[in-house]
Amino acid sequence: MNLIALGINHNSAAVEVRERVAFAPEQVAEALADACATGAVDEVVILSTCNRTELYGIVPAGKPLAERAANLIDWIANYHHLPAEELRSAAYHYEAEAALSHIIQVASGLDSMVLGEPQIFGQLKSAFAVASEAGTVASELGRLFPRVFTIAKKVRTDTAIGENPVSVAYAAVDLAGHIFSDLANCQALLVGAGETIELVTRHLIDAGVKQIVIANRTLGRARELAQQFGAEAVLLADIPTQLPAADIVITSTASQLPILGKGAVEQAIKVRKHRPMLMVDIAVPRDIEPQVGDLRDIYLYSVDDLREIVDENLRSRQSEARKADVIIAEGVQAYVTETRRLGAVDVIKEYRSAADQTREQELQRALRSLARGEDPAKLLTQLSRSLMNKLIHAPTAGLKEISASGRERALEDASRLLGVQAPSDPETSTESTQGVDISAEDTDHSRHTLQ
Repeated sequence: MNLIALGINHNSAAVEVRERVAFAPEQVAEALADACATGAVDEVVILSTCNRTELYGIVPAGKPLAERAANLIDWIANYHHLPAEELRSAAYHYEAEAALSHIIQVASGLDSMVLGEPQIFGQLKSAFAVASEAGTVASELGRLFPRVFTIAKKVRTDTAIGENPVSVAYAAVDLAGHIFSDLANCQALLVGAGETIELVTRHLIDAGVKQIVIANRTLGRARELAQQFGAEAVLLADIPTQLPAADIVITSTASQLPILGKGAVEQAIKVRKHRPMLMVDIAVPRDIEPQVGDLRDIYLYSVDDLREIVDENLRSRQSEARKADVIIAEGVQAYVTETRRLGAVDVIKEYRSAADQTREQELQRALRSLARGEDPAKLLTQLSRSLMNKLIHAPTAGLKEISASGRERALEDASRLLGVQAPSDPETSTESTQGVDISAEDTDHSRHTLQ
């Protein structure tokens, strides 16, 4: 395969480099066309996310794939007006089967910053769709990418690579799902308005929570986040009035002192008539006094508790990743085998066409003789012998050449190809051609029609 995959990601380059190499959505179609216009690739797909920019291409034959990859890295540097040396030091590339394996790993989330994350699958499908629309996907990538998506789906289906949460924000929401049977009937109080709370809010909504209150020291930031998710914004001072209605409380502020003490939570529990409450403190230093955990009907988890869950889940995902590697290796091998089979299609078509041409010529010759009144039985014998001689001429000549050059392994392969058993005695090999009439006329005719 003249397939290459190259680029940079979160492992090979700092964010300062990644953001300079990223392709904006409105740039991608133009960049795809430009890459093909250089002659460096015949087909190409560009994937650009916050953590990676990668190019997957079918390159013209004739030069080593490593040289083609270097040319494309230089093209990326030139397109983004970057020093080529700076990009080369951060870039990587894969060739042929290794490139295919890498693309499947990316699609499966095995090469992501968060092992097993599912978003990259959709991003890669979108990248393929954009390239298809731009006209930079032809037969090879058009056949390869659907297989990539099929294998990636098998990885997600046959392993638990994405089942256990490996982020603190997601683990907090996952806990809520274990404690409450129906999150749609739960109300959440989120304390803080930073990036972590934003992630928590997103996960809660995805989990089905409909009522969310965001409390923050400054109301403006709380309102900004609340408007994004259709939530309610309040000040920290409003927490005591909001607490009794909250089934889930998740905190993540930069406060140096606890925001929620045992007394306030105890009072809220009384108002709730001892309905259970999940409290998750993601902050360091802690936002919730540890003594709150001593109260009945309170399930309090600290960031260290979540870290233990996340670490265990990560170990589980790493174990599943090893299973995924086996699925990917099998998928790559199956695709390579299928591609090799397709490589024979053109040869088979040509061979059948030449054989059919020979058959038609011999048939017309026999029909003309029959019209002249010649003996039909004799004509059939001549037809069958002539047709056989002409059809086996090229293989026979090739076998003799292989044998004369001492290529025993090639002779064995040819025997299997022809469906016969190669004789071990050279004298027998000579005898096997006796009785085969290969005249000069037939030889010339066969060479013309079978080449």
